[in-house]
Amino acid sequence: MSNRSIFEDVGGAKEKQAAPTPGLLDRGHDGARKWIRMWLGMLFVLVVAMITVGGLTRLTDSGLSITEWRPITGAIPPMNAADWQAEFDKYKQIDQWAIQNKWMELSDFKQIYWWEWGHRQLGRVIGLVWAVGFLGFAVARKIPTGWAGRLVLPGLLGAVQGGVGWWMVHSGVTQGEGVTTVASYRLAIHLGLAFAILGLLAWAMMGLGRSEQDLMQARRAKEAKPFSLATGLMHFAMLQILLGALVAGIDAGRSYTDWPLMGGQVFPPEAFGLEPMWRNFYENPGLVQFIHRVSGYLLLVFTVVVWLKGRASAHANTRFAFNAVMVAVTFQILLGIVTVVQAAPWQTAIAHQLVAVLVWVLILRARFLSAYPISISIKDH
Repeated sequence: MSNRSIFEDVGGAKEKQAAPTPGLLDRGHDGARKWIRMWLGMLFVLVVAMITVGGLTRLTDSGLSITEWRPITGAIPPMNAADWQAEFDKYKQIDQWAIQNKWMELSDFKQIYWWEWGHRQLGRVIGLVWAVGFLGFAVARKIPTGWAGRLVLPGLLGAVQGGVGWWMVHSGVTQGEGVTTVASYRLAIHLGLAFAILGLLAWAMMGLGRSEQDLMQARRAKEAKPFSLATGLMHFAMLQILLGALVAGIDAGRSYTDWPLMGGQVFPPEAFGLEPMWRNFYENPGLVQFIHRVSGYLLLVFTVVVWLKGRASAHANTRFAFNAVMVAVTFQILLGIVTVVQAAPWQTAIAHQLVAVLVWVLILRARFLSAYPISISIKDH
């Protein structure tokens, strides 16, 4: 037997040692997580764009320019002068034209038509991207175990959203009823569903960003109290988003432009001027804006409570997530005040809506990290 150094034996053993193999949860279909996450990211960006275009469609009073729901054939816009005139003639039959836009010529109609057509077309693109992506991953058998249902749900809700969108538009396509806008409560449902879809996409992307083994280990360190508070904040934020949609639906943001008072009073005058009384809660501009304001103040107070608990987390990433929520909510409240004082110009109104998206995602991020904290060892610093 030849003489060998003990260091040579140890080194050889290291060279021959097999590389660690992934756990059962990280085998098989788990390899597609990165690509599915990219696909969901594309859908996420498209939904944010959809929310933005939808807001601009509302601000330009374009939502009723297309008076029919044709999910397939409606993808093709008017192609000649006769087609344009036919669409314009249909629009002339509804109350919005007769009461509000009787001054319009065909060229004016085309401007509002393109906004609504673009909004609907973007919805079709989102549906197509979801269908192609999901079917592609399913046929290739690349969907991680247990994820099929979670990836189907956004697509199903997207289909429901199309129907809700028409249900909303249909409320404003009237003749002889004196209606010139869509029902604000239907607008709120439409926007709320869009944020729900956005939340599902964001949550799935967060989950797919880490392996199943990592998530299972992290779940053991779940911080129950911050998670519970973040869940409550998530629901409160959704309520505020719905109230904001009610404000937007009746242009209540332009009814009282003083702050902190409303019309020189703490409580707006004529807050219950409509009959029956319950209509005031979604049709009276003063009361609707007052409720949105008060809800915003309460949301800020609750955010402080959640933040104080979240910043005490043992995990640096979780603390940072709750800090980001606190900053974003504070900025959103200030932006809301500016929007009211400026009588809701479209630039500020859209910014307010987009910051709501940011707040929503950051709350979800803080909630996710409370449930699945990322542990950082000393050597990582």
